[in-house]
Amino acid sequence: QVQLVESGGGLVQAGGSLRLSCAASGSIFSINAMGWYRQAPGKQRELVATISSDGSRNYADSVKGRFTISRDNARNPVFLQMNSLKPEDTAVYYCKAVLAGWGSAYWGQGTQVTVSS
Repeated sequence: QVQLVESGGGLVQAGGSLRLSCAASGSIFSINAMGWYRQAPGKQRELVATISSDGSRNYADSVKGRFTISRDNARNPVFLQMNSLKPEDTAVYYCKAVLAGWGSAYWGQGTQVTVSS
């Protein structure tokens, strides 16, 4: 079991920056990969960025060059630095952890990011 707690969301003007954090507890040494996803009102949840245990990163095309996913040590915590924010980045951002082996996935409760124009 893994518990995830996100923080760092808020209201920011277009062009501004925010840094999201995701702290994991529980069976953190079983985590194979972590990532950030977002869900805007009326839309499906979508991938934003992921980072694997070997450090490899993956980004959605819409955030490449603006967002950076990183981690403090081996797996925890994980950060999402968001620069040059746009109104279309407004969403609830969720942290996800995927465990090695069966690939069980765990989600955080989400943090709201609102970008005003």
